[in-house]
Amino acid sequence: MEGVGSWHEKLKDRIPEDLGREVDIFETQMELRRRGEVDERLFAETRLRRGVYGQRYDNGQRHDGTRTQELAFRDHPTKGPETFWDAPGMVRIKIPYGKMTAEQVDVLAELSEDYSDSISHVTTRQDIQLHFVHIEDTPDMMRRLAAVGITTREACGNSVRNVTACHLAGVCKTETFDVTPYAEALKEFLLGHPDVQAFGRKMKPAFSGCAHEACGLVNMHDVGYIAVAREVDGKVERGFEFFVGGGLGAIPHPAQLLTDFVTEEELLPLTQAVCRVFARLGEKENRGRARIKFLVAKLGIEEFRKLVFEERETLPHDPRWTAYLEDVEAYREEPVRKGVALINGALTPAFRAWHDTNVRAQRQDDYAVVTVKCPLGDLTADQMRSLAEIAREFTGDTLRLTVEQNIVLRWVSQEDLPRLHAALDAVDLATPGAETIADLTACPGTDTCKLGIAASRGLVAELSNHVGHLNGETDPAIKALRIKASGCFNSCGQHQISDIGFYGISRKKGGRLVPHFQVVLGGKWVENGGSFGMATLAIPSKNIPEVVKRVTGRFVEEREPDETFTAFIGRLGKVEVKRFLQDLSDIPAFEEDPSYYTDWGDPRVFTMEDYGEGECAGEIVPLVEFGLQASEREVFEAQLYFDSGELEQAKAMAYKAMLTAAQALVKTEFHDITAEPDQIVTEFRARFHETKRFHDKFAGAKFANYLFLAHDVGGNGGRPEQARDRVQEAQLFIEAAYKCYERIGTAGATA
Repeated sequence: MEGVGSWHEKLKDRIPEDLGREVDIFETQMELRRRGEVDERLFAETRLRRGVYGQRYDNGQRHDGTRTQELAFRDHPTKGPETFWDAPGMVRIKIPYGKMTAEQVDVLAELSEDYSDSISHVTTRQDIQLHFVHIEDTPDMMRRLAAVGITTREACGNSVRNVTACHLAGVCKTETFDVTPYAEALKEFLLGHPDVQAFGRKMKPAFSGCAHEACGLVNMHDVGYIAVAREVDGKVERGFEFFVGGGLGAIPHPAQLLTDFVTEEELLPLTQAVCRVFARLGEKENRGRARIKFLVAKLGIEEFRKLVFEERETLPHDPRWTAYLEDVEAYREEPVRKGVALINGALTPAFRAWHDTNVRAQRQDDYAVVTVKCPLGDLTADQMRSLAEIAREFTGDTLRLTVEQNIVLRWVSQEDLPRLHAALDAVDLATPGAETIADLTACPGTDTCKLGIAASRGLVAELSNHVGHLNGETDPAIKALRIKASGCFNSCGQHQISDIGFYGISRKKGGRLVPHFQVVLGGKWVENGGSFGMATLAIPSKNIPEVVKRVTGRFVEEREPDETFTAFIGRLGKVEVKRFLQDLSDIPAFEEDPSYYTDWGDPRVFTMEDYGEGECAGEIVPLVEFGLQASEREVFEAQLYFDSGELEQAKAMAYKAMLTAAQALVKTEFHDITAEPDQIVTEFRARFHETKRFHDKFAGAKFANYLFLAHDVGGNGGRPEQARDRVQEAQLFIEAAYKCYERIGTAGATA
């Protein structure tokens, strides 16, 4: 590997002292762990805070929906790993607000070849991930990244994650002002800050230049900032609407307004105060409720706001709070070529199709932003190198990653667009359809994620074949829709804020597992991820393409003038959506159609044996299926109550649904269990929670606590605004009950 040896001569003297020292320390910690002198639990968090993840190992194969690709890279094991040290893992590389230089792109290409599978994966939070990396190689990777100004520090773990921002910041026609220097200041201030080292879980920040576009998706972030301006004494003063407590995951929470105007001078200290309150009062034991959204919900925004501003008053002064302001006005990107208007001459149909979807005019005259569409968020090493050369020629160091897993080139002279298109096309990077229904998003899913249940990448690859023609001739009403898929409920694919979203689950038919996706409709992408979609019903994975066809077709046929998809789904309602999709939930017997029992892009019979801890002993009586089905019906009714504004009834019915599911499991070994809530909860706690039989990698312990918390407040207790959470918690509890049932098994069950 020439790249591994040659980089030292080119870049070794450019490693910043502080970053170099951090890597040295990590390398020492690795050695101590190898000798058994560091506890594994401590080392796990250590490596996570350096961006080093364990990943799922699938016999050296990557599934992309069209083929099963044998991975070929050095030291590839020939059998499954026995320990973390034997296993190829994943390295997450922080790219703050997505900004990259051409040199950084070159280095990422080299690293993907030298240590990974020659693929750089763009994430939904403007990171780059390299998969199938051996932990022994990570210190060298980190040094090579540090030499070009990139760190993996706090890319994972219980820390402040990558600071994201709108990829159009500074060039958008409708932004209030460029948020880039503020995102940079926050990144620098919080990286390694002592006040952010004692969180119970992660914290994700985001910046947006306006309120109406998707931009930074502030509504789904732990802390978020939307640029605003006001006039004070005849002068325009910059500031931000400051939001806290947003998040997707298993239970999505919309962010709440902490203050409608935080000044430039107060941006950093107020954020520091939020971090200190979260570190002090946030959950530490129950990781399932350790995000800041749960603390805000528990305290209420008024009390949380009071605590934050009290904390702010006690903070010792830090000169860094305002030192960055000296550079804000001076910050600007410089184009490498003069902006000249495009002359509409002999332009090819391919160019026009690409220009229609992938090119956006900047607010600066005669310049454009070009989106490079990256299917599944993947670019090969050769494509990365070509992209770096293209950037050097046309735009300079103005590349940015997007939260839709693409890359944009900013400051393209419009005159250069035909030549740029030809250069991109030569390396298969000129696919049209960016930011349309054909631009689908997926998390890694079962390809590499240990928590993946269903193949989100495989599904998206398949759906791309179905919607790929929707770039030009399709009805404009559906052209702008977003489709996003996650491999599980954790929403790494951001399915909850898409028009049409899916997350992976599983069901059983005739004793066999069948991959499914829960269908989520009507999320709002615009207005910074303005609202979350409605979970409807579970559909076998192989029927999902038909779901998309039916839903989009009905929207085209029945929408009212200027009606958005979100409004259309709301008008249709959950009952009607479930009715017209219900037949797609049917599963043929294995002998009739075995394809239903495989996942997209993977010909093997679907199994979850490699995800969990194995099946528990015990008998399951057929009555359990009736009980679980009843619980699904009850949670559906709870959702209907919520939709009609009957919040107390929604909470009560959601609680009842959890009791029904818990009772169904208890009946597998205690047939005489009554419907008395105290007895159900007591027996469930003793038989399934305390024995950990309900628990698995998919957070069964967290879901058990949903029942206990609801029981403690009397089922319909708590504030009215908690009804939505109670309904969604019930849905997740029932999913966990299904998984517990699947693990226990039904062989030999008696009535």
